[in-house]
Amino acid sequence: MVGPGELGEEEKERWRALRAASEAPRNPFMEPEFTEAVGLVRPQARVAVVYEGPEPVGFLPHERGPLGQGRAIGLGVSDAQGAILRPGLDLDTGRLLKACSVSSFAFDNLEAEQRLFVRYAAEEHATYVVDVEKGYETYESVLRAQSPKFLKTTLAKERKLGRQAGEPRFVFDERDPAALRILMEWKSAQYRRTGRQDRFAREWITRLVGRLARTRAPECGGTLSVLYAGERPVAAHFGLRSASVLACWFPAYDPEFAKFSPGLVLHLRMAEAAAAEGIGMLDLGRGAAEYKDALKTGELPVYEGAVTRPGAGAALHWLSREPARRAHGFVRGRPRLAALAARTLKGAARLRRT
Repeated sequence: MVGPGELGEEEKERWRALRAASEAPRNPFMEPEFTEAVGLVRPQARVAVVYEGPEPVGFLPHERGPLGQGRAIGLGVSDAQGAILRPGLDLDTGRLLKACSVSSFAFDNLEAEQRLFVRYAAEEHATYVVDVEKGYETYESVLRAQSPKFLKTTLAKERKLGRQAGEPRFVFDERDPAALRILMEWKSAQYRRTGRQDRFAREWITRLVGRLARTRAPECGGTLSVLYAGERPVAAHFGLRSASVLACWFPAYDPEFAKFSPGLVLHLRMAEAAAAEGIGMLDLGRGAAEYKDALKTGELPVYEGAVTRPGAGAALHWLSREPARRAHGFVRGRPRLAALAARTLKGAARLRRT
């Protein structure tokens, strides 16, 4: 058991080799650089290293919470979770959790290929993906077939933005720290406007994003994309990318330019730039949204749940998480109730501002 910063270079290279051998997409959230970054802002972060003889054959990045409750590394912000294991390796989950000194291991974006933990999942969710493996032109032809009105309207709004606000300019990998600060301000305002918890009000998340913005590893690099109208930023996104996957994470736009749908324009330009870089997939993350339905070419399953060991810690995990999870699932499964909940959150946000 080690802290993320205590992993040696040989161990990290072995981690990367195991990920390369995995059947799962090469999601940057599953790379050692993401775990290292979390370890710098979350002191309870740990990595269990499984050896077979002198060779590491598995890694489980996790966080150790109060009373022995464990959870996936970066739970709440990480969009891909699980263990990094040699293909075919069979482990006893109870012994693994005991070695980690945790009574449970909670996850909410577990990869479908995580055979060790999938059987403990309580819910399956869809994560929405955009396939640009064959290039942007092929993707655009797919959009013309499945979402013709969306594509036509978005491209028309991009032209209108140019006429009324300034020539659109897109930067796929913006290095200006001021642009990242603007994005976080927009996102915080969006969270408050919609009645949701402001992630950037939590210092560790702000620090994590700042560190990842400076990370430039081949399979885990922070990527800030910005759409400008003239010299003014109108939409931005911060995510992580590997050589084959762009993990979409924090998109936002300036509400003053909402009539131009700059966020949608931004995503089209991100898809175009990603394809040009040789990236084959954009992962839009779980959670239903109209823009995801319009942009997606497919879906991948991810899982939510927990592995528990018998004892008081497991009971505490159930009491602290399961009732809320079931309530959320009940609402998500009923569209009219979900719409009412969203309107209620927005109304509550307006009341807080008055």
